[in-house]
Amino acid sequence: MNHIFVGQKPVMNYAMSALIQLASAGEVVVKARGMAISRAVDVAEIVTKRLGNGQFKVKDIGINTEVVGEGAETRNISSIEIVVGK
Repeated sequence: MNHIFVGQKPVMNYAMSALIQLASAGEVVVKARGMAISRAVDVAEIVTKRLGNGQFKVKDIGINTEVVGEGAETRNISSIEIVVGK
């Protein structure tokens, strides 16, 4: 399955990448952690509402907590996976 990991780049970069993958594969997973979660939601909304002409929809949303670091440095980071497809 195609995955897009959302980070610091502008939202439209990820949205266009998602559209390209959707055109070839029909389904894409938008993933993000921490502060980038809101950007991942924006990517999914732009693809489904603005750019997709109504042909794509959000199929599934998964939320999770990942433990990062070792020993006294461990901390929890929230993550999200949004499956967008036809």
